[in-house]
Amino acid sequence: MSGTEAMQQTDTTEAPEPGCAMKLEVIVLPVSDVERTKRFYGDLGWRLDTDVAPEPGFRVVQMTPPHSPTSITFGEGITTAAPGSVDILLLAVDDVEAARAELLSHGAEVGELFHGRGAGYRPAGSPQRAPGRDPDGGSYVSFATFSDPDGNGWLLQEIKQRLPGRLWDEEG
Repeated sequence: MSGTEAMQQTDTTEAPEPGCAMKLEVIVLPVSDVERTKRFYGDLGWRLDTDVAPEPGFRVVQMTPPHSPTSITFGEGITTAAPGSVDILLLAVDDVEAARAELLSHGAEVGELFHGRGAGYRPAGSPQRAPGRDPDGGSYVSFATFSDPDGNGWLLQEIKQRLPGRLWDEEG
């Protein structure tokens, strides 16, 4: 099966009947310096939801990207994962150029735009990563990347129109 056939097969697969609601609320990020990380995401304009330290050696900070239903949590004593070990966290954006410009204006070091089917999941320098935004303006194929101070990686993915079956509240 070719990559195109696999993409088409995935795009047309019917969603299973929804059962019990399970919403992804929080992603835990391993970090080495809680204050530095809190400043970084705060400078990006992310909302501070909580910062609690109920006991020595345990602190939970939760922040949420603008308009996102999912938050990130980091702190002290909440994960044994190595700082910076999260490779790809995806932020869906309506306009990848505007999102990149906004992040740059807030001090983030954001890579150049690139495009290609599945290119966001390919390593830098991969031939599947063509420079610039998708010339056809297609959804799911234009990207940019940035990292937090520890190296946890973020992927901006432009999604202008969702593929059929990608929203739980759709009928059919």
